[in-house]
Amino acid sequence: MKNLQKALLAAIVGSVMTMSAQAAISYGAGQSYVGIKAGKFMVDVDDLDDPTAYGVYAGYNFDSNFGAEIEYVGSSDTDVDTGNSGVDAEYDLKTYGAYGTYRYAFPNTGLYAKGKLGYAKAEIDASISDDFGNFENNSGSDSGVAGGIGLGYNFNPNMSVEAEYDYVAEDLTLLTLGAHYKF
Repeated sequence: MKNLQKALLAAIVGSVMTMSAQAAISYGAGQSYVGIKAGKFMVDVDDLDDPTAYGVYAGYNFDSNFGAEIEYVGSSDTDVDTGNSGVDAEYDLKTYGAYGTYRYAFPNTGLYAKGKLGYAKAEIDASISDDFGNFENNSGSDSGVAGGIGLGYNFNPNMSVEAEYDYVAEDLTLLTLGAHYKF
């Protein structure tokens, strides 16, 4: 990661943690939550289909606006069109992220907007085989500043659903629908 990205990430994380700590002291105890999500990875690479995504996340709301969240999202094995009937290829994706979050509750409704900014790592594993028994595995990863926006709805004080669009890495975005339980 370039030095400018590292400095920007450190400034963002430090600011979010400072604001969140002040909010926790000012407004009292916060609220933890855990959730599940599903959707689609959107891969901006020719000849790669977009895999189904599924994941889990957990977070802590320091007050009604600021919080922190971690998540893991994986994918199904997705076939790659190689253009050759004698060659089979497939890949899967995994992402890990840690974010500072901000929620804006629309007045007199259960609806809220959410933004998140933090750090994510994306990993890809690919395998290629042919009719002659040759087999090859490849993997790679990318990490850096990531973020997302979304809309959510609170059904009651403990249950919410969220739709999110996330930028994970270059050529990789994620569209999900999730549900979480607050305790």
